Amino acid sequence: MANFNEGNTVEEMLIHAAKKNGWKYVKPQDMPRRPDEVLVAEWLKEALLKLNPITGDQAEQVIYKLRAVTSIANNVEATITNNESFRDLLFENNSWPFGEDGENISIRFFSNKPEENHCVVTNQWEFPRPSREGGKRLDLVYIINGIPLVIGEAKTAVNSSVTWADGASDIIHYQKSIPEMFVTNVLCFATEGRELQYGSIGCPIDKWGPWFADENRRHGQLADVEHNSLSLLSPMRLLDIYRFYTVFSGTSNGTKIKIVCRYQQYLGGEAIVQRVMNTFEKGKGPRKGLIWHFQGSGKSWLMVFAAQKLRKQQVLKAPTVLIVDDRVDLQNQIMGDFTRANIPNVEFINSKSELETKIHQRKILITTIFKFGDLDENEEIDDRSNIILLMDEAHRTQEGDLGKKMRTALPNAFFFGLTGTPINRHDHNTFACFGAEEDEYGYISKYTFQN
Repeated sequence: MANFNEGNTVEEMLIHAAKKNGWKYVKPQDMPRRPDEVLVAEWLKEALLKLNPITGDQAEQVIYKLRAVTSIANNVEATITNNESFRDLLFENNSWPFGEDGENISIRFFSNKPEENHCVVTNQWEFPRPSREGGKRLDLVYIINGIPLVIGEAKTAVNSSVTWADGASDIIHYQKSIPEMFVTNVLCFATEGRELQYGSIGCPIDKWGPWFADENRRHGQLADVEHNSLSLLSPMRLLDIYRFYTVFSGTSNGTKIKIVCRYQQYLGGEAIVQRVMNTFEKGKGPRKGLIWHFQGSGKSWLMVFAAQKLRKQQVLKAPTVLIVDDRVDLQNQIMGDFTRANIPNVEFINSKSELETKIHQRKILITTIFKFGDLDENEEIDDRSNIILLMDEAHRTQEGDLGKKMRTALPNAFFFGLTGTPINRHDHNTFACFGAEEDEYGYISKYTFQN
């Protein structure tokens, strides 16, 4: 009987799961890449030519610029800076003078249609550096259109003394020894066949977190890891996380950090975004929803992620996202999160007059519910249907004049409440206030200690 190890159990299971998820497996020796190259340039060029009206020489210019960013990382903090620069080249600073008469056009690196992307998973990816002693072998690398986006470490499932943290430690070591491999990285994960944990580059082990496919939080068995990996490592989900559910922020001492959403932030944010998109496109449907996530679960960042994605949806026609708190200190906290993450087009609303004028701006606006209390009774300030209001601590101050004035002022807006302690009483009912009839149990996303 063959001995079980990380290669023939966990690693093989993840490769099998990847195939079910739309990834094609390619042996490491069959990868068309130089051993010291991060990008798979041949595949990247094919994707650029397929997705854009450009020539081969122009595609080479794009690849040259991307390659330059991957080649200058020399420590973890520099890698985070380059990681941000690389992502900006893909999604923000992607304008090139390749149009008619030298006009700028936006270059696409990925397609919104899954079948148009070249998704490959490989194992035992070796990345040697001639200037260093030997290379490193990465258990699993997930590549879309020639760009390695995810690195995973698979540890043995049959040794109880080995945990996912051993794999995470390996990855953290790789970030220091081969930082170039992490410039293009969305996230990293580690598993020993019992738990699936992930983190961003520069993230210490105690800040890694689990990914669960749903509220059931299945874990402990190899089948559970497969179930959760199918959710996290979907190609389109990874691209979604890359573009909308990732921010770069800073610590109090000025150190740059990368923040990737926790699973509950992604599921809650997507519940908001998909409800808005579906109702807006159909012209009918629920225009509210309740997010029930316990205190300390990261609701502020959930709102940052949701607002960031909503603002970039063309179908919503430049929406206004209004974030409302019931305390000034919470307002300042959320504004700080947006500011440190360099989210564009964010403004405070500090008075009734500013509320009445700024609400018409197509931006992310932050205020307190008490500014609505200053409005005249029955005053309507904007009847647009692409205003999305996110109410933090939604279990407080919603009934009575404040909540009524808010809904009167914005009669066609979407209203989403986020709370850690919903109240269900005759005179004060968070579910009735924000829960839609279509939502079983009255909420669209739940994350509690009891899950």
